[in-house]
Amino acid sequence: MTEPDVEAVTRTIEDYFLGWFDGDAERMRRALHPDLAKRSFIEQNGKPPMLRGVTAAQMVTWTADGQGRTDADDGRRLAITVDEIHDTIASARVDSALYREYVHLVRTPDGWRIANTLWTWTDPSHPGG
Repeated sequence: MTEPDVEAVTRTIEDYFLGWFDGDAERMRRALHPDLAKRSFIEQNGKPPMLRGVTAAQMVTWTADGQGRTDADDGRRLAITVDEIHDTIASARVDSALYREYVHLVRTPDGWRIANTLWTWTDPSHPGG
């Protein structure tokens, strides 16, 4: 892994999370591949856990609507670990006060973009998802 690649992957992940926290749809759009597959495996409304999918378009819309907006400093805390970069693909883990997320990225002509994520709440008792 080269330092410039690690920095570029980290910036893309920051755009994704901080775009969500700031309600910045353009920043979110810039971070995502149009064919994003974002998934969670969480319990909802007392039902057994299920795999739930979200698209790039949904993420951009929800970001613009401010659904992830937070000004709390601890809610915005991110620990990004870039696990591996191989040619045009990368893998990273993100720990925040709210989420644990595993992120796969692809290097496109426009830079690194998030192609897949699998996430859960940091606090498993968090309602919904």
